[in-house]
Amino acid sequence: MDVRKIGIIGAGQMGTGIAQVSAVAGLDVHLMDIAAVRIDEALDAIRADIGRLVEKGRLPTDAEQTALGRISTTTALEGFGDCDLVVEAATEDEQIKREIYKDLCPMLAEHAILGSNTSSISITRLGAQTDRPNRFLGMHFMNPVPRLELIELIRGIATDEETFSTARALAVRLGKTPVSAEDFPAFIVNRILMPMLNEAIYTLYEGVGSVQAVDTAMRLGTHHPMGPLELADFIGLDTCLGLMHVLHEGLADTKYRPCPLLVKYVEAGWTGRKAGRGFYDYSSDPPEPSR
Repeated sequence: MDVRKIGIIGAGQMGTGIAQVSAVAGLDVHLMDIAAVRIDEALDAIRADIGRLVEKGRLPTDAEQTALGRISTTTALEGFGDCDLVVEAATEDEQIKREIYKDLCPMLAEHAILGSNTSSISITRLGAQTDRPNRFLGMHFMNPVPRLELIELIRGIATDEETFSTARALAVRLGKTPVSAEDFPAFIVNRILMPMLNEAIYTLYEGVGSVQAVDTAMRLGTHHPMGPLELADFIGLDTCLGLMHVLHEGLADTKYRPCPLLVKYVEAGWTGRKAGRGFYDYSSDPPEPSR
């Protein structure tokens, strides 16, 4: 099936990025968020990012106007009836996602595919809450979407081959490299990445090294562009903790136990860059290690 129009639910960082790459790739985009301010912020972010890419010569000079002209917006679950594929990029809360599907599915065309950008929740379980489990799959984009080339495609037990093939073709059209992941907790990237970040936090917790030492060691010793504690702050420590809980509960292995220091930071509201404090204090420039 040829996807000509894509719907996106959620205008946060992920939904905004998906909208941008879709519009740049020539798709019509219908972007929805319950908060009008987030819609405005999303359009401003898309405008600014495309502008930077134009300045660098990576996009033609008319790319901003052309892409934004392809994006329609709404603050209600409406206007998705002519979408060929809808990506749900709402907050990582299963109950919220279920409520969205309950209201959204009756509005969709019979042929429409529904994808979830979930980073950890069972695709089989989510698909079972819809009227189209055969046309439901996981489409886990990486953050930031316009910069990272990967997308994980996850079949639920009922996902049919046409649905998966259509999603794979769309991923390629968006300039992404798709990889197939099985429907296990946290899929591929986060199953590998989150325990690494958790182990870095354990290294700090046990006094093996300071924040600066841990991050410098990994940047210079493995050529990672960001140290693991800096990366955890960027992702959000609450997000990291939630993913570790998914792994610990879903796989029942003590190696996935969240570090107590991670738990304490989240309890304190020190959730990283978005909160102004995590393993670094972002009130200064450059940020200072908090331990």
